[in-house]
Amino acid sequence: MNKKELIEKVAAEADTTAAAAGRVLEAALDTIAAELAKGESVVLAGFGQFEVRRREARTGRNPQTGAEIAIAASNAPAFKAAAALKRSVN
Repeated sequence: MNKKELIEKVAAEADTTAAAAGRVLEAALDTIAAELAKGESVVLAGFGQFEVRRREARTGRNPQTGAEIAIAASNAPAFKAAAALKRSVN
């Protein structure tokens, strides 16, 4: 399912227009991204938790040449599924 299909499905479930559902989805995604950018986590009970995980600096290898390269430290977004979501998938 892509974003457009998700918007159409949400619009049908919520008995609203696709345009309205699209604006709501965009606002929700923008809010989650903004909170993650601030280093905060977003918890959706029964669904899961979006969080930022710190990746420490490390040494890697160029697979073509075998030369060592320095990989800088970074932050990465992560999602941890709630138990209810895991049960619904299985």
